[in-house]
Amino acid sequence: MREVFQQELREVQERLVEIADLVAVSIDNATRAFSHSDVSLAETVIADDDKIDLAAAELDELAINILARQQPVARDLRIVVSALRISASLERMGDMSEHIAQLARYRFPDKVVPKSLRPIFTEMGQLDVEIARKLVELLKTEDVAIAEQIRNEDDRIDALHLSVFDKVLGETWKGQAVDTVDATLASRYHERFADHAVSIAKKVQYLATGDWVPVDA
Repeated sequence: MREVFQQELREVQERLVEIADLVAVSIDNATRAFSHSDVSLAETVIADDDKIDLAAAELDELAINILARQQPVARDLRIVVSALRISASLERMGDMSEHIAQLARYRFPDKVVPKSLRPIFTEMGQLDVEIARKLVELLKTEDVAIAEQIRNEDDRIDALHLSVFDKVLGETWKGQAVDTVDATLASRYHERFADHAVSIAKKVQYLATGDWVPVDA
């Protein structure tokens, strides 16, 4: 029975990695659709979000069944409970990717943000893609150094997020109301994507070390 239990725990980890892989592909496609006004790619992201949702729901069902049948304790219990919380964060990251793609679809054939903001969003997109890829590796290895890298890149995204607000609220901003709304929404989606990744990184760091990282650390 113990071997079966350990196999189930390994399956939980493998499924988390698979979902994180789907999320990494999703944010990569979403940022490219956003930057290049690629409606076909945007539609792909929107359609594929169902795959992320389904994979997360199946993982949750597996984790709940493990809790019911195996009644794990100590670290094993933390692994299963953390998997449920990580799954929820990954699902939300997929939603953020979908929202970014929806903006690209709605504004097609135009680009979502004015030219003056595009370099900022290009950088935010690149950082989110990098964070997503590092998250996959973190879930595979539980390497706490990767968790720290994710948190550092989140700080850069937060700074870019604030710079978007500085732009749209500044006296030189000449965008229309729809430009302001789209820019602030898109920036918020990128920022929230990274925040969920940091939340996951903290949970993995806790599992690896037993030390909980404070929310504001």
